[in-house]
Amino acid sequence: MSKSVTVWDPLVRVLHWGLASNVIVAYFTHASFERVHLITGYAALGFLAVRIVWGFVGPEHARFRNFIVSPLAVWRYTRALLKGQEPHYVGHNPLGGWMIVALLVTVAGASISGWIYDTDAYWGDERVEAVHWFFGNLILPLVLLHVGGVIFTSIRQRENLVAAMIHGRKTVER
Repeated sequence: MSKSVTVWDPLVRVLHWGLASNVIVAYFTHASFERVHLITGYAALGFLAVRIVWGFVGPEHARFRNFIVSPLAVWRYTRALLKGQEPHYVGHNPLGGWMIVALLVTVAGASISGWIYDTDAYWGDERVEAVHWFFGNLILPLVLLHVGGVIFTSIRQRENLVAAMIHGRKTVER
């Protein structure tokens, strides 16, 4: 027997898709459309700030404590995954939880360094530009790993995680 449960609340879903779309637009407009790049970078920073707050005060599956686990727990999950015996998680699995952390930290690094670089005090500062470039370029491989993990887990566990991030519901065993 299985039942459908709400996992991702509306704010988590809006923040997820809003952050994702702003990061994608900012990534691909950095060289050609500076104004669009700046606006989407600042928007990403705003989405990120709300997501961080929501990670402490939001519902169960939105909270960081629900999906940030110890390195030992990640190691155990990874070993089980490689054996094809990984447990099912209603929310993020241990690898997915740490991917969220990596993405949030990387977007924060890119957004904050971009904001600093745009100030009068640091305009043209090569060190700040290098930090911004580093985080900006780290985003793409992390996003590709994230999307790959979502596809892999969706196939492996026979659940549509993209749809769940749209409507907020997942099916669980009773």
